[in-house]
Amino acid sequence: MDFLNGTGVALVSPFDDKEELDYAALERVINHTIEGGVEYLVALGTTAETATLFEDEIQPLIAFIKKIVNARVPIVLGMGGNDTWDLKEVIKRTNFEGIAALLSVSPYYNRPQQDGIYQHYKQISEASPLPIILYNVPSRTGSNISATTTLRLAADCPNIIAIKEASGNLLQCMEIIQNKPSDFKLISGDDAMTLPLMACGASGAISVVANVAPHAFSTMVHQAIKGNFDTAKGLHYQLLPLIEALFNEASPSGIKAALHLKNMCNNILRLPLVPISDTLYKHIDQCLKEVK
Repeated sequence: MDFLNGTGVALVSPFDDKEELDYAALERVINHTIEGGVEYLVALGTTAETATLFEDEIQPLIAFIKKIVNARVPIVLGMGGNDTWDLKEVIKRTNFEGIAALLSVSPYYNRPQQDGIYQHYKQISEASPLPIILYNVPSRTGSNISATTTLRLAADCPNIIAIKEASGNLLQCMEIIQNKPSDFKLISGDDAMTLPLMACGASGAISVVANVAPHAFSTMVHQAIKGNFDTAKGLHYQLLPLIEALFNEASPSGIKAALHLKNMCNNILRLPLVPISDTLYKHIDQCLKEVK
């Protein structure tokens, strides 16, 4: 999938004053990111506060995103869980029309062994009619997908086509890049690590900061793809203070604040997440002014 050679955006879920989904704000964010030059959008990921969305909100939200995107860019749908059999059933009864691929987070809380992670994804692979992007984010799940397990899944499951790597382990990422099948992609799941990982062979990123700064971030990725690392490095260091600030307290609390400062959505989250401190809010405001 060529669109994975570029920038995906982990979309936020804007809320109104009643903490209900704010579709007008979501439309603004979607159009802003697409007009900013990103290659694809990711719906219902961690940044979307999916863990706090109600079941009856999910399908209308997906339908709205598809409507507003209107096939301008591909849509990747977040769909993971820590109950393998339940997730298989959800996949079997889901209508994937208009969806290009699934992003499936490693089982969380259970902390399975590596073979358990392998068997989980093998079952999901057999159930899914779409290509699958693995999602490794140990800071949230409590367990790491090792390079060995990733490479085993890439070799054994033809529809597992990529991994979003947010382990922060550069050596692990390099081991995957060095030994992966030629058509398997490693995607950065950490904005700050995107340029270093692309220098090592990553295909791009699924980004949080690109919600608010899609042009700068996607330009950095495009320049890295072209091998123009001096230009990409300038953009990386321009974005880095903002990226660090967005994750200083909690995510997506930081990106919600940044979007609020840009008059794109309310600075409202669902508990247990709360807005960032006033001090960090002011710092993010200053960082945004440095991004061209």
